[in-house]
Amino acid sequence: MNKQTAPTLEDVARLAGVSTASISRALNAPSKVAPATREKIEKAVEVLGYTPNFGGRALASGRANTVGAVIPSMANAMFANGLQAFQDVLSQAKVNLLVATTGFDPEEELAAIKSLVAHGADGLMLIGNARPDATWDFLDKRQVPHVVAWVSETRPGHLFAGFDNAGAAADAARRALAAGHRRIAMICGQTRNNDRARARRDGVIAAVAAWGDGARLTHLIEAPYMLDESGAAFATIMRQQEIPTVVLCGNDAQAAGAMAQARAMGLSLPDDMSFIGFDDIGLARVLHPALATVRVPQFDMGHRAAALLLDRIEGREDLQSVVLDTEFMDRASLAPPREA
Repeated sequence: MNKQTAPTLEDVARLAGVSTASISRALNAPSKVAPATREKIEKAVEVLGYTPNFGGRALASGRANTVGAVIPSMANAMFANGLQAFQDVLSQAKVNLLVATTGFDPEEELAAIKSLVAHGADGLMLIGNARPDATWDFLDKRQVPHVVAWVSETRPGHLFAGFDNAGAAADAARRALAAGHRRIAMICGQTRNNDRARARRDGVIAAVAAWGDGARLTHLIEAPYMLDESGAAFATIMRQQEIPTVVLCGNDAQAAGAMAQARAMGLSLPDDMSFIGFDDIGLARVLHPALATVRVPQFDMGHRAAALLLDRIEGREDLQSVVLDTEFMDRASLAPPREA
């Protein structure tokens, strides 16, 4: 039995009746090829089942037309939405995307970065700044084009596209304080290896401390961004002697878990307890009551991060990092406390 070989560029050229140069042009820059010629080429590619040899193209051009995104988790809707927006821009530029997850483990992140670079990734999107010097040193020594997302600052000489986590969380706390709340609790994300969770925690602490008028942070509990664990954290808060009137949460999933636990304990929301989330994923609008939360510019951030990265890969030097605005979504889960 003869082994069938994969169709080649020359096979496509013969079937379409054009030169191999025309085939390459149609695959790499289709807008530069006459529509009739492009149609013949596309039909030949489909008939033969031809797939371009990207490895050979990478050797010839020094580019793989591939970038990597290294994210903590695919389970977080925020990362998924931002990643989709990131890929939308890459797709328009005919650039492929490889994704690796780290589970918030800095060693896993470095291993993923090295693997992506070894496989020819032209650049990387990274999340946050919480990584050891060894990782930054690798990026610098290898001169890997990259952009850091979900933050409003990073190391000098590195690009970022994101928002002010601490400022947004502080604003949310001030909204609760302005509504009359003085006993405030927070369920925040686990801060180890997560600078965004730390920034949100610190923003709330600073805002409450600066308010005065008897305002105090009654409880601060770290929990994973999971429904059950956040519900357990709320139950722990309710077992303490001093009960808060509002709970600020590190993200919307934490708020949903805490709200479910509050209802299971017989509390009326928001009469007995107010809640504020962070992110404004789709879940926030369908909770009952609808969740007051911080809207993160997840799609714009993904778009801007991709554009920055592509420009850096092309060698542009006059690039500016991007700080995007957040927006507080004032919904029914935040109300004045009964005692007010």
